[in-house]
Amino acid sequence: MSIEVLYEDNHVLAVNKPAGLLVHGDETGDVTLADLAKEYIREKYNKPGNVFVGVVHRLDRPVSGVVLLAKTSKALARLNELFRSKQTTKTYWAVVQNRPQQERGNLVHWLVKDSSRNVTKAYAKENAAGSRSELNYKLLSAQQGTYLLEVNPITGRPHQIRVQLASMRCPILGDLKYGAAQPLPDKSIALHARRLQFTHPTLKTQVTVSAPLPGAPVWGPFSQLVA
Repeated sequence: MSIEVLYEDNHVLAVNKPAGLLVHGDETGDVTLADLAKEYIREKYNKPGNVFVGVVHRLDRPVSGVVLLAKTSKALARLNELFRSKQTTKTYWAVVQNRPQQERGNLVHWLVKDSSRNVTKAYAKENAAGSRSELNYKLLSAQQGTYLLEVNPITGRPHQIRVQLASMRCPILGDLKYGAAQPLPDKSIALHARRLQFTHPTLKTQVTVSAPLPGAPVWGPFSQLVA
């Protein structure tokens, strides 16, 4: 398997992660995006031995889209700080099975993760055991009984977009864990990290990276939006 490179220079590498691929290793031992990125760098630059690739942030396994990796330890430290201090802008696209009551809105919940089941629950009122989570969304298009939302998370919590959209009765297509009616044929969910904006760790310029939509049929009706 090869990776689709969206942006690259001496310090950073941005790729379009396909749904189903892990970003970082887990107990399964499956090949990861980080593994593929190391192999890509090793082959492209003819680097023998160990290759440094730092994972800056992650996407859930069934989610596709932009993932930013660091090629140097200096870049990794600086990018980690940017993400920690919320100095990046993340834009996701999600196809949901119900039309939201309002075409745009702001959602705030307190999320509590059940690690034993890898499921997160959203509470509308403050919960001492939860983490405050916030996002903005807007309806971009409605096609063939499905609805495309653009989502900008303000915080970054595990499963945040998935559970917060489900909380307003708009589960993401294919996301059985959070209320979708049925799985998608490829076992993905219709959530895509469409765009990432960040300050370059050494050049200090603004960089915007966009990821093309997946080829899965669920995205087909919305392809005209990125033509």
